[in-house]
Amino acid sequence: MKLNLRVWRQKNADVPGAMATYEVDGISPDMSFLEMLDTLNEHLILRGEEPVAFDHDCREGICGACSLVINGDAHGPERTTACQLHMRSFQDGDTIDVEPWRAAAFPVVRDLVVDRSAFDRIIQAGGYISAPTGSAPEAHATPVPKPDAESAFEHAECIGCGACVAACPNGSAMLFTSAKVNHLNVLPQGAPERETRVLDMVAAMDAEGFGGCTLTGECATACPKGIPLPSIAAMNREWLRATRKVRR
Repeated sequence: MKLNLRVWRQKNADVPGAMATYEVDGISPDMSFLEMLDTLNEHLILRGEEPVAFDHDCREGICGACSLVINGDAHGPERTTACQLHMRSFQDGDTIDVEPWRAAAFPVVRDLVVDRSAFDRIIQAGGYISAPTGSAPEAHATPVPKPDAESAFEHAECIGCGACVAACPNGSAMLFTSAKVNHLNVLPQGAPERETRVLDMVAAMDAEGFGGCTLTGECATACPKGIPLPSIAAMNREWLRATRKVRR
């Protein structure tokens, strides 16, 4: 395959960026999108040019580091992470736009790499439990109703990639925050911090400068793990419950 790539190049957050055009040939349909970018960088290095900076780690669809907007879609045309997107999803001769996440709370570090540490600070605000669970057998000794366990597992699938923020017209982190809140709030081990967790994490989300949620649904559509939009409604119920209890 031969492709025409339009890639966002930006030295750092303090200088303006622009799209740069590259032609890359010899791309196998079985390559992942990141392997295609590796091939581009090999060509650039051989020509003495600066390679394109992009984020990655596991390349197995687990870590969420491979944050790219591909042809206007977070992670590209398939519901998967960019590292698991294969070039057979494109056609020979295609023009592909590759950009970083676009959100005020995710400043560009370089080229396609953005700083997503705002997510870390949201988790630090309440994504923990204080209940001692001991070893694995002791932790499993606390009965968890099957619906609650399934709900917790569903929300624990969030890998913090930020696709929901990149897809949201307002740059909201509500789907991410709701996944982290609901994951722990439905479990008995998370009960001691149930009220403070939701209040602290929502406050941290607001402080980081994410936009407001308007329930348009783009976030859930972009999520590579399929976190459902009703998660936000569940978190809002938790928030109302917590604020009422605090007011009493």
